[in-house]
Amino acid sequence: MSTNVPSNQEDQEIDLNQVSKKIGKFFDWIGTSIFKGIQFFIRNAILVFVLVLVGFGLGLYLDKTQKSYEHSIIVQPNFGSVDYLYSKVDLIESKIKSKDTLFLKNVVGIVHPKRLSRIEIEPIADVYNFIKNTPENFELIKLMADNGDIKKIIEDNVTSKNYTYHTILFESDRQISDKEIAEPLISFLNESEYFKKIKKVSLKNIEVKMKQNDTIISQINNVLGSFSATANATQKNDKLVYYNENTQLNDVIKTKDLLVVEQGIHQINLLGSDKIIKDVSVTLNIKKIGLLHGNKKIALPILFIVLFVLVNSFMVFYKKQSLIAMQSK
Repeated sequence: MSTNVPSNQEDQEIDLNQVSKKIGKFFDWIGTSIFKGIQFFIRNAILVFVLVLVGFGLGLYLDKTQKSYEHSIIVQPNFGSVDYLYSKVDLIESKIKSKDTLFLKNVVGIVHPKRLSRIEIEPIADVYNFIKNTPENFELIKLMADNGDIKKIIEDNVTSKNYTYHTILFESDRQISDKEIAEPLISFLNESEYFKKIKKVSLKNIEVKMKQNDTIISQINNVLGSFSATANATQKNDKLVYYNENTQLNDVIKTKDLLVVEQGIHQINLLGSDKIIKDVSVTLNIKKIGLLHGNKKIALPILFIVLFVLVNSFMVFYKKQSLIAMQSK
């Protein structure tokens, strides 16, 4: 057993020496590569300078001429029109891709359709409002959460389409005004005879329900007024009257509170239901900034130099392989 110890130590020392040699060779290779790279750029300094200059000039020109602006419209689809809304936006997107400017101008009403480069729609994830005042939605989310990832469920297409608000995003190559794209777009989305009929009936139903609620609240007020008058008369007569908790007076008061809350919800719904697709907020002309937006004067010189290095490396590799092939013959 003891005779194996020196052998193991020698093996370990050999392994460490080999590792240290490999590390040293690796750093030597890095140093050599850096040196060759510096030599390469020194030899081609004039050409590299020209590429940087051309790339910067071309990028500066493109930054000034090829601008991109982002716009967004927050909308509220009413009367179950969310699928209708998504299908219309998809239709417009397909017309933009196919460059059908006649449809975009004559049907949608966009003044300068060529300026529009992209349009899409996405939901605004708001699960709290989704379940607020709607026990059915809360139970649905709770049931689905028991069987999967709650984040995926919240972002799921089926769930997200039922959120209250959605954002229509689109881009243009220059600044626009409301009248050029936003207003015609909202007007086009609201042109549906089917949903116009549903809107008319729905608003009428809300008004009828509010009148009924007002009548019931008035009746409850009369009952409470009568009770108050009776209680005052009893106090004047110095008589003690004991009321049973089962007189349902508390239930009457709770009913009134619920009806008052419901009336407030109906009033809010009426404010947001004057259109099939209600435009809640419009934000226009946000200049798009990124690697290829507004920074081409930096990106293009780097791109030109990288391409130059790659082409030069390919040529060196090709010549080397050609030489090896000739020698092998």
